[in-house]
Amino acid sequence: MTTTADTGAAPARRRRKPGREFPYWLLVAVLLAVGFAWVIAVDGDYRSIFSALSRGIATTLWVTFVGFALASALGLLVALGRNSQRRLVREVSTFYVEIVRGIPVLVLLFYIAFVGAPQLVALWNWALSPLIDAGIAGKMNVRDFDFTWRAIVALMISYSAFIAEVFRAGIQSISSGQSEAARALGLSRFQTFRLVVLPQALRNILPPLGNDFVAMVKDSALVSVLGVQDITQLGKVYSASTFQFFETYNVVAYLYLVMTVSLSLLVRALEARLRRSEAARSSSGGNT
Repeated sequence: MTTTADTGAAPARRRRKPGREFPYWLLVAVLLAVGFAWVIAVDGDYRSIFSALSRGIATTLWVTFVGFALASALGLLVALGRNSQRRLVREVSTFYVEIVRGIPVLVLLFYIAFVGAPQLVALWNWALSPLIDAGIAGKMNVRDFDFTWRAIVALMISYSAFIAEVFRAGIQSISSGQSEAARALGLSRFQTFRLVVLPQALRNILPPLGNDFVAMVKDSALVSVLGVQDITQLGKVYSASTFQFFETYNVVAYLYLVMTVSLSLLVRALEARLRRSEAARSSSGGNT
């Protein structure tokens, strides 16, 4: 029995090319965002809620950007430790990653805010006790450690463990032959890592790094439990005072969705640009 596949009589089914489909989901999301923005503009209650909550946008973005930058720097150091040739460094780095990843972000937030911060202040005062006794330096109080920075430190520690694994995978994805070639050309180990390995690794890990950044935007809402005046905290205060819970948390969800979807699209655009530049370099290299 012959089939259309055997005879070739039927035309081949066209395969969908990734990235060529029209993003209807984005169109619907934009229409909903514009519609809700119109509701905020014409409704007095929603307009008042948005005015009250918009003051927390700067705090949310500050906590996210600073926390993610510090977490990326610490995560890179931990990843280098996990790839170290010294076993002690590898064991310490692995211990850090496994322990921190096993602690919920909220628990770590409480621990840093109410246990770590007082201990750090006590250690600071002990280290500077000679200067404090001499009147050269002042004694630090726990209240001087701002809750916003306690939240940033907690997010930094929590996300650094996950980002470390992302960096480690990206570094290991680069073939050792490139490092050996760079060393043969006279580059030092640091120059090889900075000029050869790290740029290629960053291109490979951009999508998971972007996902972690968007996730931190959402997890930054946890800092509201410390009283940090972010979007969520302002929403809690406003809804408790006006009993407009439905309207208030609609605006809270709207603000977070606008930020996370916008950042996700920005990461996708950057990823697509890197792919195009990489394809252009590959084609130009193949033509030469």
